[in-house]
Amino acid sequence: MTGDITRLLHMGPDEPGGRAARDRLFELLYNDLHRLAHSRLRRAEGMTSLHTTALVHESYLRLQGVAGPAFPDRDHFLSYAAKVMRSIVIDVVRARQADRRGGGDAPVTLDTGLADRASIEHENEVLRVHEALEELAAAEPRLARVVELRYFVGLSEPEIAEVLGVTERTVQRDWQKARLFLSLQLA
Repeated sequence: MTGDITRLLHMGPDEPGGRAARDRLFELLYNDLHRLAHSRLRRAEGMTSLHTTALVHESYLRLQGVAGPAFPDRDHFLSYAAKVMRSIVIDVVRARQADRRGGGDAPVTLDTGLADRASIEHENEVLRVHEALEELAAAEPRLARVVELRYFVGLSEPEIAEVLGVTERTVQRDWQKARLFLSLQLA
């Protein structure tokens, strides 16, 4: 199976049979993608209407539309899938906040209580983390990659070191720097 995955990853979507290869790749990595989506939504703590399976399927649709080079290995593919899933969650949160601010509907005065205020605060925090991570990526792209691979993909430090082609100690230092940067941005 590993050989199949590697062969499928090396096929570009624009090559003959590339679309079928991408379909087969999703089939083989479905459990990994499902686990990744579950982790992503658990961090979102129910603030989206997405379910794990819906997030996997939406990421499949977005990844099908991606043209360009093939993925060098499974970890790179899952890393990219994690970015796509994060993007989907952020889009859903932004759309939900736009709806809250009017979104074309007539205003209704209704105090829904503490639960809604907590949900709004959590959504705002998710957007702040996303924006801070984008700032980090602009300043230090490798640090942002370490955060994505560790936090969103769930790779271990040795796995991250292998994906990035650096030492494990470099990954540890990058993780510390990234955490410091994000804590300062979110304070």
